[in-house]
Amino acid sequence: MTLIAYPLSGALPDIRPARPTRDWIDALPEQYGYRCLPLNIASMHGWEVCCPVRATAVWDGGTGVDAIRITADAPHPLLPASHFGSGVLTFHVAALFRTPPGVNLMVTGPLNHPKHGIVGLSGIIETDWSPYPFTMNWKFTAPDVPVTWEKGEPFAHLMPVQRGLVESLTPEVRDLDGDPETAAQYRAWAESRSRFNTDLKTPGSTAAQERWQKGYYRGRQPDGGDGPPDHEIKVRPKPFPNR
Repeated sequence: MTLIAYPLSGALPDIRPARPTRDWIDALPEQYGYRCLPLNIASMHGWEVCCPVRATAVWDGGTGVDAIRITADAPHPLLPASHFGSGVLTFHVAALFRTPPGVNLMVTGPLNHPKHGIVGLSGIIETDWSPYPFTMNWKFTAPDVPVTWEKGEPFAHLMPVQRGLVESLTPEVRDLDGDPETAAQYRAWAESRSRFNTDLKTPGSTAAQERWQKGYYRGRQPDGGDGPPDHEIKVRPKPFPNR
């Protein structure tokens, strides 16, 4: 399958496979956030569109399009702009995308990449047929707070999603004991978790040496059995070719 990008300004914007690292996790003690595999997988799940130059925007709290002031280190046709008013900042992605039949493209703020004073909005586009370009929009959450994107910092995250999947799922609620195998695995985990957290307080214990339980990360069942063969610890989106 292919994900096609048609540049709209002569050159492809700076689009790259989503990074696994985050500055705020790097700053944590022992970078413990990277132990959370679901967080890591989400961070890598797609492509990032990056800012071409360093740009700063400030919203004064007003509703007009002139309520946002934007400055940049250099002029560039893809600088963010105030188009909608009411504290909404707009980035032009400057490419049309074509996905396989039945596959939409979700555009949202960079995952697990918070910014103070502003939040990325999300949209889902039927990119398997649409000739209409889309933008990435951010909503200021506080006035008079300068928000900066460094050159090369992502302002959008692109993630394919299967059209119709949500509607095809039928939610159910069942008793856990109705699935004896899952119930046994869960209770084995709960017991091991309780023991691990207790032992973690004892210097020199096995738990203290291991520091954290790695069953899910390694794709192992709580009883030591193998998990699914397609368990992922990394997602490696292919890069767009250089033009």
